[in-house]
Amino acid sequence: MDARPNSPEARDIRYHLHAYTNARKHQETGPLVIEKGDGVYVEDIAGNRYIEAMAGLWSVAVGFSEKRLVEAATRQMSKLPFYHDFGSKAHSPLIDLAEKLVQMAPVPMSKAYFTNSGSEANDTAIKMIWYRSNALGQPARKKIISRKRGYHGVTIAAASLTGLPNNHLSFDLPIANILHTSTPHHWRDAEPGESEEQFSSRLADDLEKLVLAEGPETIAAFIGEPIMGAGGVVVPPAGYWEKIQAVLSKYDILLVADEVICGFGRTGEMFGSQTFGIKPDIMVLSKQISSSYLPISALIINDKVFEPIADESARIGTFGHGFTGGGHPVAAAVALENIKLIEERDLVGNARKVGAHLQARLRKLASHPLVGEVRGVGLIAAVELVADKASKAPWGKPAALGALVNGLLQQNGVISRNMGDAIAFCPPLIITEAQVDALVDAFERSLDAALPQVRPQG
Repeated sequence: MDARPNSPEARDIRYHLHAYTNARKHQETGPLVIEKGDGVYVEDIAGNRYIEAMAGLWSVAVGFSEKRLVEAATRQMSKLPFYHDFGSKAHSPLIDLAEKLVQMAPVPMSKAYFTNSGSEANDTAIKMIWYRSNALGQPARKKIISRKRGYHGVTIAAASLTGLPNNHLSFDLPIANILHTSTPHHWRDAEPGESEEQFSSRLADDLEKLVLAEGPETIAAFIGEPIMGAGGVVVPPAGYWEKIQAVLSKYDILLVADEVICGFGRTGEMFGSQTFGIKPDIMVLSKQISSSYLPISALIINDKVFEPIADESARIGTFGHGFTGGGHPVAAAVALENIKLIEERDLVGNARKVGAHLQARLRKLASHPLVGEVRGVGLIAAVELVADKASKAPWGKPAALGALVNGLLQQNGVISRNMGDAIAFCPPLIITEAQVDALVDAFERSLDAALPQVRPQG
């Protein structure tokens, strides 16, 4: 780190409070300052180049230097730099994007609603669900079931849906009417000898018991990511989504698919809901919708959700919810061009093909002494690290081994992210097999470098 008083690092320490960062530790270590990006690579201010193995934050599908997105933004900025959708106003990019999203949805949908982030979208989903329950004359039906280790954002309501302790501690969360059920992680949570199907059945039974204990008439919705992202890239076990949906259908509970990470090709299908046979009433979209070149998110809702909301807005006189930047014309134009690129270049197919190579390469590391589990689908994966394979025990405190290996990986030219002791990989959808090889080779070197520290006696 450049320690000069006027260096970017020093000024960052002085003026910037970082997201998801130990603020005191940051004062000692300072930031990694990224200066530019090109394809799957980013470069820091010292000229060091890295494979960005997390696509930024699970999100830069088309890479870091796509000129067509820059041009789309420039054209729209010159034509109409801002407008909104309050009071029946609209603009062409938003109309085109709404039509595109509804038409490309994997199940019949009715309307798209626009926000600026996944957190805002999930907050909006909660408000829509509550509004709908009141419209149906079911004021008691307000509880929403999420999952332990699920991730749905950081605003007050969305952070309550999130099932990670550090997102609740000292924030006085979760709020009322948010419940959490079991995590679908077979490797970590299955009983001895329990098959994936048996595990899925047990989790569906857990869900039904929760519904009955709370009262089915009080449960409005269930929310879940097709693959859990920030909770550790947890891939659902065999039969899981089929069994969960059967419980929801039995008690007329809405299903919200949080596609913020999985959507737009990550799993080797356009949506994670297609990969796992999910039939949602609401889909939440963000991140890869614009490759995060500009902030935009959306909810797609079916008629079961829309019609009661429309009736209630007629009774009240308005649907009293909206964001100044929701459906921003420049962001909408970029999202449209981004989706066009994903389709034109068959990046979903690339995620399927190159993703299979990534999964195969990572699974070859399963015998490494520090690897407990390798899991993933398409171009999203995680490697769970352990100090002892048999007991699945961590090295010292949980997350210490993940932090060690993640730091070594950055030294070896790859930016990733450890979620506890799980190292995640979620590169841009444009990545090649050769680039995957470079990524996994660097990861293997990092594991080997960590081993003597974890097992000093060999």
